[in-house]
Amino acid sequence: MTFAATILTLYPEMFPGPLGHSLAGRALTEGKWACETVQIRDFATDRHRTVDDTPAGGGAGMVLKCDVLARALDRVAGDGRPILAMTPRGKPITQTRIRALAAGPGVIILCGRFEGFDERLFEARPEIEQVSLADIVLSGGEIAALAILDACIRLVPGVMGAPSSGEEESFEHGLLEYPHYTRPLTWEGRTIPEVLRSGDHARIAAWRKARSEEDTRSRRPDLWERYCGDPVRSASGAQRANEEPDQ
Repeated sequence: MTFAATILTLYPEMFPGPLGHSLAGRALTEGKWACETVQIRDFATDRHRTVDDTPAGGGAGMVLKCDVLARALDRVAGDGRPILAMTPRGKPITQTRIRALAAGPGVIILCGRFEGFDERLFEARPEIEQVSLADIVLSGGEIAALAILDACIRLVPGVMGAPSSGEEESFEHGLLEYPHYTRPLTWEGRTIPEVLRSGDHARIAAWRKARSEEDTRSRRPDLWERYCGDPVRSASGAQRANEEPDQ
């Protein structure tokens, strides 16, 4: 099954962009995913192809028009693919959601611009999922759409070399990933931890789990709180947090 991505945007020339290279680019050439762009401006009905207007109630900037966006969206929707609208007002996307999207037939992404969308679009099309990339504001939704597509495409079967490549990574199990090392053995006086050179797979697994938990606790207390809130994990997580990983 091909993962089909349709992007509604004022700047279709931005796609596939960086997704035309490396793993995603090779997968695109091999037909493991498809990239279609829709120019929102094509669905404007006036001679100037107007897609935005001033905010009701006053204020700076311009707002994307709900009627134009709805016409564009209705042209491509209805095939069962999830519809995402990129907006800072949306719910931050998670790796769990990415994995679910990657397992499906594809995604339709609506890229915001200017001050955002006329809210009536979401009231009239409740199937639209408002999504943000992070607690930041970009000049448009295209960069966020590229990031989300990249996260999905790498999980499409056959894109990464080993099926298990995406399983031990940050966020996959509620934790940040453990740190990595490679040759040379010693660099600027710093040596690869002995446990990773021991050949003892049980010790290595324990060290990696402990480091994942410790780094998550110290760097991302929000993730750590959610992780410990899981009753299955809380007991072992709380115990490991107070242990210093072996070096």
